[in-house]
Amino acid sequence: MPHQNPGPARPVRRVVSLVPSLTEAVAVTAGPGLLVGATDWCTHPADLDVPRIGGTKNPDVAAVAALAPDLVVANEEENRPADLDALRAAGLEVLVTRVRSLPDAFAELDRLLVGACGLPRPAWLDAARAAWRDVTAAAPVRTAVVPIWRRPWMVLGRDTFAGDLLARLGVRNLYAGHPDRYPRVPLPDLLAARPDLVVLPDEPYRFTAGDGPEAFPGVPAALPSGRHLTWYGPSLTEAPAALAAALAAATG
Repeated sequence: MPHQNPGPARPVRRVVSLVPSLTEAVAVTAGPGLLVGATDWCTHPADLDVPRIGGTKNPDVAAVAALAPDLVVANEEENRPADLDALRAAGLEVLVTRVRSLPDAFAELDRLLVGACGLPRPAWLDAARAAWRDVTAAAPVRTAVVPIWRRPWMVLGRDTFAGDLLARLGVRNLYAGHPDRYPRVPLPDLLAARPDLVVLPDEPYRFTAGDGPEAFPGVPAALPSGRHLTWYGPSLTEAPAALAAALAAATG
């Protein structure tokens, strides 16, 4: 279930976002004005023009406070508890999202945009629900490893948003039962798992056709957009088709 923390104590007219996908969600839904700050990693919308307050893992607390936000938007996975505690200690209201599945994403987007920010439900959110409702998993089911980093190799484990999306498209994560959500697994062990497929998104590590597939000789490699695989926002409307195309390109 999504994390339920108290809503803002006052009307929300100024938002700072520490999460790239939620930055896009707020900016696209509200238009100019509501979003007053974002991280250096917030790349969407492409024309986003707001002050930058550092990274997702090292936000400048003083810079955030200087923007006088009514609400700071964060995520349990992308942001560090110590940074969020520092923001609260500075007297700021922090809404922390918890997204480990597609239903979590829809619920948290509704909680943020409609519940906390008081915005009308965006058309793109309903379009995203409809796009995923119509998804049919490809057959046969393919088993995959899904690296998110190399040096050291790290993969998707249990209870991940990206893993849930892939499962809906007919891809079974070989490490979905691992005790850790993002385990470090040596490359020989990944190869010994004998995956049908390796899925190599371009974030957080920027895997490319020339950086990643060569480590898995003989295994088809899908190279999906990390934004479509890991972001929960307006990109969810395009994600089913974009991810399906990347998977189809890998398997022929």
